[in-house]
Amino acid sequence: QVQLVQSGGELVQAGDSLRLSCAASGRTLGNYVMGWFRRAPGKEREFVAEISWSGGTTRYADSVRGRFAISRDTAKNTVYLQMNSLKPEDTAVYYCAARFGSAFNTWGQGTQVTVSS
Repeated sequence: QVQLVQSGGELVQAGDSLRLSCAASGRTLGNYVMGWFRRAPGKEREFVAEISWSGGTTRYADSVRGRFAISRDTAKNTVYLQMNSLKPEDTAVYYCAARFGSAFNTWGQGTQVTVSS
């Protein structure tokens, strides 16, 4: 079983950048897809980005494409979400997740990102 521990959330101003980290432990990630999701106040959880651990293939939500970048460091077993040009509507609790198979079924503890205008 994979365990995920997140770090990096904080209060920033619109236009700032922020990087979230998610450290994985428990097993090798060779066949996993790692993702980031977020839940804004009063809204459903939404997909943000994902990356295949082995090949590094990425996919993004339209709302963040061109501003956010997901990456992974295989030596550190860590996945990152670099967030640039942050907007107030990016305010949410961000969750790291792991998928082995068809669904994301392992989640990090969540980290709050607040973007002030």
